[in-house]
Amino acid sequence: MKRIIAVAAVLVLTTASAQAQEVKVGVNLPYTGIGAEFAQLVDRGMELYMKLNADKVKPYKITLIKRDVKDPGGANAKIAVQELLTQDNVDILAGWIYSPNAIASAPIVTAGKKLAVIMNAGTAHITNLSPYYVRTSFSMWHAGYAIGEAAAKLLNAKTAVVGYTDFPPGKDSLAAFKRSFEGNGGKVVDEIPMGGAGAVPDFTPFFQRAKDKKPDVFFVFVPAGDHAAAVVKTFAALGMREAGIKLIGPGDITQDTKLQAMGPAAVGLITMHHYHADLDNPENKRFVEAWKKEFVAPSTPDSFSLSGYDSMAAIAHASPTLRGKIE
Repeated sequence: MKRIIAVAAVLVLTTASAQAQEVKVGVNLPYTGIGAEFAQLVDRGMELYMKLNADKVKPYKITLIKRDVKDPGGANAKIAVQELLTQDNVDILAGWIYSPNAIASAPIVTAGKKLAVIMNAGTAHITNLSPYYVRTSFSMWHAGYAIGEAAAKLLNAKTAVVGYTDFPPGKDSLAAFKRSFEGNGGKVVDEIPMGGAGAVPDFTPFFQRAKDKKPDVFFVFVPAGDHAAAVVKTFAALGMREAGIKLIGPGDITQDTKLQAMGPAAVGLITMHHYHADLDNPENKRFVEAWKKEFVAPSTPDSFSLSGYDSMAAIAHASPTLRGKIE
């Protein structure tokens, strides 16, 4: 958070004067397509923060200008970011659910010289691609490395198979888990790329390959949402738990908004994540209570919801802190 505030103090409102009252935030999210649910959750997180904390941005008014990036391919994200900068003349950029979109956008962000708040995309090296990038969410290494150590030390696992969606976050998760697990005495006996992020594949052949290796644990990274639901369903259908294999992974595969619908198949899954709705502190209790009152479905916030909320908190803090002056 210190880094976000420090960067914001230099970059936010570069064209504003002390009299300027509006801060235009250009939001790029996949409002249509496979990531539309994620965009809705982030959107609601942003809106809820502003509703609960309207006094924290005064005397400025934050205006959200939204562009649809449609997919995780990168090309549409570049166009959206370019339009936000050149057509909408935004003061701040925010968004980026998928890592390929943040990677593709980096040169445009650098050229635009605007603070760019990454709300989700977790591939570790993204923040090195532009001096204007900051991230309020996580990196894949946080969960992957931690659960690799836990698998070896707490689960006493000696062998593992890794299955991952074949795009940058999946490769990061593989590298993080493997380094930690093998550094603590375990052995990754197979690494299985399992399709892309743009569509949910049939996981059956990948999971059968993992089952045939008879590992102690099967570490899986896929994007949250429909990918995750299919993972849990396939694991149960192939009887992998009964075969003595533990399914582990980052919290993407046990997303708060999907967990209950997974039913008994989710029992016994072991995941590591940076957020869960049951987090026991006053600010999170306030957040969850307000979310449940505001939204009928999904009635529980998740890490995407949190990303929108926390990112808006950072933006809202930076704006009045500047008081329209360049420091």
